[in-house]
Amino acid sequence: MSAKATETTVLYQERQWVPLYWWVLAAGLVALMTAQIALNRSIWWMIIPGIALSALAIWVLLWWSSTVIRIEQDADGSRWLTVGQASLPADVVSRSLAVPESAKRNAMGRQLDPAAFVVSHGWVPRMVMLVLDDPADPTPYWLLSARDPEKILRAFVPEQADEALVHMPRR
Repeated sequence: MSAKATETTVLYQERQWVPLYWWVLAAGLVALMTAQIALNRSIWWMIIPGIALSALAIWVLLWWSSTVIRIEQDADGSRWLTVGQASLPADVVSRSLAVPESAKRNAMGRQLDPAAFVVSHGWVPRMVMLVLDDPADPTPYWLLSARDPEKILRAFVPEQADEALVHMPRR
């Protein structure tokens, strides 16, 4: 197989970082816990827990921020959406919808199908819904948190983007 046949182009990529103020809150929590542990003890009771708790806080915040949405186009023109280890080809998406912040609660509430593929973060206010038409897959739709639903829809399913963004308020 030639290098040209396996070449892919990244059309869009988004990493869903936790908000900056979470890092500030984590630093405050680490300082408070370290001070509590080190109270009336030697300096080592401040240094060792401070390092350990800082490392733990950084690891947790980076783990929560590990979601990456990536849209790629193969050399043959087919588009793929990848979230973590899951991939979705664009040709199985029958409809798409940008879910505004005001409708996220309903989308994640009683209307949510238990068989749906969901990647949701509370700190990302909007979502994208991709309804599937694949008889081989029991998943009815994908529901993804999205910082910019318009860019995701225009990169992944450009032919559906205008209709999918009708109810999305402009920022």
